Amino acid sequence: MGFFERYLSIWIALCIAAGVLLGNFIPKQFAFIASLEWAHVNFVVAVLIWVMIYPMMVQIDFSAIKNVGKKPKGLALTLVINWLIKPFTMAALGWLFFKVFFASLVDPQTANEYIAGMILLGVAPCTAMVFVWSQLTKGDANYTLVQVSVNDIIMIFAFAPITAFLLGVSDIQVPWETLLLSVVLYVVLPLIAGTLTRKLLDKKDDHQRLQSFVKQLKPWSIIGLLGTVILLFGFQAGTILSQPQTILLIAIPLLIQTYGIFAIAYFAAKMLKLPHNIAAPASMISTSNFFELAVAVAISLFGLHSGAALATVVGVLVEVPVMLSLVYFVNRTKHWFSDV
Repeated sequence: MGFFERYLSIWIALCIAAGVLLGNFIPKQFAFIASLEWAHVNFVVAVLIWVMIYPMMVQIDFSAIKNVGKKPKGLALTLVINWLIKPFTMAALGWLFFKVFFASLVDPQTANEYIAGMILLGVAPCTAMVFVWSQLTKGDANYTLVQVSVNDIIMIFAFAPITAFLLGVSDIQVPWETLLLSVVLYVVLPLIAGTLTRKLLDKKDDHQRLQSFVKQLKPWSIIGLLGTVILLFGFQAGTILSQPQTILLIAIPLLIQTYGIFAIAYFAAKMLKLPHNIAAPASMISTSNFFELAVAVAISLFGLHSGAALATVVGVLVEVPVMLSLVYFVNRTKHWFSDV
C-alpha cells in the first residue's frame, strides 16, 4: 500500500475541511462549477471521477476468467454476499436508521436521499482497492484477479436493475435513463478503455510496460478522489455547517453494515473450510465497496448538492480506516484456518 492509500482517511478528512471552508468563503465559484452540467452529468466532477476509475479498470484482466473454476467456493461466497446479501442489508439498515431511529432528526426528503446514497454504496462491489486488501492479508493474487473480473462483468448487467429495485422499494423515484447513462459512463466505457489500454501496453505479455503505466496513474486516481471530495463538501458546506451531526448520523449505519458483512463473510469462509489465502481476500472483497462508482451515480441521479452524494462520500471516509482494522484482525486470526 502506497503512502497516499495508507493515509487516505487523513487526506479525505483534510479535503472535507478544505471543501467546507472554501464552499463557505467562495460560494459563487462553487455555484459556477455546479452549473457546468448536461443531462445531470457535471463536467468537472465527471472528469475527476474518470481520473479515479480509469486507472482501476486498467488493472482488470479479463483473461483471468478462464481460471474461474479453480477456486469455486471462494468465488461463490463473494458473489452471494456481493449481489444477494449486501445490497439488501444496506437498504434495510438505511431504512431502519433514517425512517425509525433518526426519523426525528432528519426530514423525510433528506432521509430518502441518505438511504439512496447507502443503497448505491451497497450495490457497488469493490474493484481496485481489493488488490490492496488482498496484498495486505497475503491473499491468493490469482483468486483476487478472477473475483474482480467476474464482479465487473456482473456489475455491467446487475448494477442498474438492483439499484432501481431497492430505490423503488424505498419509495425513491428512479430516473432510469440517468441510471443507465451512469452505468455506461462510469462502468462500461472505463472498462472498455482499460481493456484496450491493457492490450496496447501488454502486447509482449511481460506486464512491465503495463505495471509502469499503472504505477504512474495511481497518484492521479487519488487526486481525482480528493478533488471530488473537496467539490462535494464545498457544495454541501451550508448543510454541514448548519447540521454538523449529519456526518455522524450517516456513518453509524455504514459502520454497522461494514463490520456486519465482514463477520458474515469471514465466518462463512471458516465454515466452508477455505484456506486463509482465499478466506482473507474473499471476506475483504465481500466487505469493501466501489465507492468511486457510488459517488458518480449519486451525483448523476440526485445532484451535487444531494444527501445521496454526501452519504457516498461519508462512505469513503468510513471505509479506509475500517478496512485497515479488518486487515489487522484477519492477519491476527490466520490460525483459525488451514492452508491446505
